[in-house]
Amino acid sequence: MAAIYQVVNRRASSLACRLHSTYVRKMRYLNELKEDDSLCRQAQTSGTFYLFHNLSPFLQKAGKKYLVPQLGAAGALEKSVIESELQGSFTDIRKALFVVDGKDSSLLASAQSLLRWHDSHQYCSKTGQPTQKNVAGSKRVCHASGITYYPQMSPVVITLVSDGSRCLLARQPSFPQGMYTALSGFCDVGENVEETVRREVAEEVGLEVESLCYSASQHWPFPSSCLMIACHASVRAQQAEISMNSLELEEARWFGLEEIMEGLKREPRSSKQDNGSFLPWFPPKQAIAHQLICEWVKRQTSQLA
Repeated sequence: MAAIYQVVNRRASSLACRLHSTYVRKMRYLNELKEDDSLCRQAQTSGTFYLFHNLSPFLQKAGKKYLVPQLGAAGALEKSVIESELQGSFTDIRKALFVVDGKDSSLLASAQSLLRWHDSHQYCSKTGQPTQKNVAGSKRVCHASGITYYPQMSPVVITLVSDGSRCLLARQPSFPQGMYTALSGFCDVGENVEETVRREVAEEVGLEVESLCYSASQHWPFPSSCLMIACHASVRAQQAEISMNSLELEEARWFGLEEIMEGLKREPRSSKQDNGSFLPWFPPKQAIAHQLICEWVKRQTSQLA
């Protein structure tokens, strides 16, 4: 009996510790805010807010850094008044994500995606009647049909292909001049991640993936709230001749370790050469493609050591 009590007591003690951890308390509180309108209204009176105008967040410049002011609840003000009084500007989200701190970058991406979703889901797809959002903005309800709509993300694989000593990067015509990144594409209905990686690599560069491994994931607000699933994929060096799909890509090529390391140091504005061409540069550290490239570099340098 004593042994049984001791085991139960330890389990109860462990459970109590978990339930009182900072993370668990925070997650449960945030979940309550999503479901409890009265609790959410109460939180709004003492909360702080990010400002958006036409899906662009408000930023303040402090020296060489950009800050996202977290403001208390306030009445409606004109855009120009806000920019003048707070000495900042509403900034395109694509620029904002790369000039603010990591924590703010993640929150801005989530906030903008949620605002975009509400803007495009104001009517029920079954009845055509207006939907109503709850106070937290975590869902919309059609009271005519009883259907509840929740924000969704589209799964996208982003894959760094390697043949052992080189990695493959590509660019689309819409990219900034000189920027190369890993291959990416949406998951088709019914596909798992492995199938999507193999299909996208075959479609875009005509290579057959031998093996792949998962790296990490990241929410990305472009083009409209995506879950980026980052993977490394290997192909045989003997079968590494690129056959590029020109309908999707402008250029795709192999990069060696030295060229990758130089490109990681390079900034967009320093990539333009005197003859008007651009040296390769890669996505900044806030993008998961940067993480994939750095992981590949680390693996290559460890093999050389």
